[in-house]
Amino acid sequence: MNIETSKVVEALTKVTDPNSGQDIITMSMVRDLEVKGNDINFSIELPTMETRHKSELNFACIQAVQEVYPEANVNVHMISRTGNARQSTSPLAHVKNIIAVASGKGGVGKSTVSVNLALGLKKLGAKVGLIDADLYGPSIPTMLGLQGERPRVQEVYGDPKILPLDAFGMPVMSIGFIIEPEQAVVLRGPRLGGIIKQFFEDTIWPELDYLVVDLPPGTGDIQLTLVQTVPVTGAIMVTTPQEVAVADALKAMNMFLLPSVDVPILGVVENMAWFTPEELPNNKYYLFGQGGGEKLAKLGKTKLLGQVPIVQSIRESGDEGKPTVLRDIPLATDAFMKVAENTFQQVNLRNQTKGPTNIVKINT
Repeated sequence: MNIETSKVVEALTKVTDPNSGQDIITMSMVRDLEVKGNDINFSIELPTMETRHKSELNFACIQAVQEVYPEANVNVHMISRTGNARQSTSPLAHVKNIIAVASGKGGVGKSTVSVNLALGLKKLGAKVGLIDADLYGPSIPTMLGLQGERPRVQEVYGDPKILPLDAFGMPVMSIGFIIEPEQAVVLRGPRLGGIIKQFFEDTIWPELDYLVVDLPPGTGDIQLTLVQTVPVTGAIMVTTPQEVAVADALKAMNMFLLPSVDVPILGVVENMAWFTPEELPNNKYYLFGQGGGEKLAKLGKTKLLGQVPIVQSIRESGDEGKPTVLRDIPLATDAFMKVAENTFQQVNLRNQTKGPTNIVKINT
């Protein structure tokens, strides 16, 4: 019997990783594949040897290969992953960069920035996902035209996993897909944390270059759960120019900069930077003052990623579920694409100059 290595690899793409829900080839879990006569030997690299469903995974590998080569002797060795801390501990090892979009107070347009940033990065050619972690006020389903949609559930080795919804070719998850639009979310800290963990650990995310996380305003349980669950590549702060917004954003930014958290600040987005009537495109009216974004960026020793003006069509795009960055809207589309381009550059710079972020361990 002539066994082809390529066909063995193809067979193993049908085997699912119990942690991520992706196949074990995509997750780069197969090591030292060797074919000698009728013997097929390879190792499966696991985060730890205590991984649940280890035996089911072993039998799934044997079954998948023997469906192609029934007479083959398949020997699977389970090994523990070592080396990169991010790879060994993150439930999303196949996601290259996790970007938190944060603010100090509500109403500054953080969700609008998150949606257009995510789709802007996708427009630049990246593979991008989006999590709406603002559990109290999930607005992303409306902004992406997904109101009333419900995610499907898929079993992986007997455990239920959530399949994110698709918006313009981008996987998205929000509590707004689970509750009714008018339903109030009344949850204490531990339950909030449990839902956020499900969005990361119990959702089947594909391989991604960026996963953008839209956080609620402030520095509460959800922010802490995020940094304790996944290694966050960096945070983007959203503010308006006015002093009260900058003061609150500074507090939120300082949470990420705490030595015990140590999440880099990728940059600042100044939203509602000025008002420009569409019929007077050269006019700028600074309704909320000037210089807030630059001030916050200077305090955080980071970059001003962009300034987004107040343009009526931005509000209309969000309400209609057709994001600004995918439309040709004078002033607005270019502003969001500049934010995406600068974020792309800042993430690359961060990854070249700093080591991977560790999952935060906080003793309370």
